[in-house]
This record gives sequence, structure tokens and C-alpha cells, in this order.
Amino acid sequence: MSQVVTMRVAANGRVVLPKAAREALGVTGAGVVSLSVDGDEVKLTSMASNVKRAQALYREHVKNGTSSDDFLEERRQEAAKENARDR
Repeated sequence: MSQVVTMRVAANGRVVLPKAAREALGVTGAGVVSLSVDGDEVKLTSMASNVKRAQALYREHVKNGTSSDDFLEERRQEAAKENARDR
């Protein structure tokens, strides 16, 4: 279900996210959101939501059964080997 919230934009471009919008995004206190612009529409997403989406895409496309943590650890080990070789 979508909800429309009206906000004021200050002369300097600042806006305050209303409580209902922060709650919908799962943002408590200080937080980070991602803003995307598509034509004349703006979409805000929480970083937690973006991470979940990225993880779901990874699981959808990975064929070898390794986790994203396994993948990152392999990349770190490869980078360490390359750095050791370059010294």
C-alpha cells in the first residue's frame, strides 16, 4: 500500500522526512537513505533495503552455492596475494 506524504522544501533545498516516512523506511535516529530520480519522480530507499535487494540478486544469480561472505573473503585473499607479489 502506498502512502503520500506532503513535505515542504526549504529555500536551501533541505527537507525533513516525516515520522511516517522514516518509520516506513525503518530509519531510526540518524540514518542513510538512497534517493533515485526517474524522470519527475523521486524514490527513497533505506540502505538496509538496498542491501537485502543486492543479497537477493546475488542469491538469484550465484551458481556455485557460496555465500557473499565467502565471495568477499576469496577476493580479500586474492588481493592480499597480489599485494604480496607486488612488493
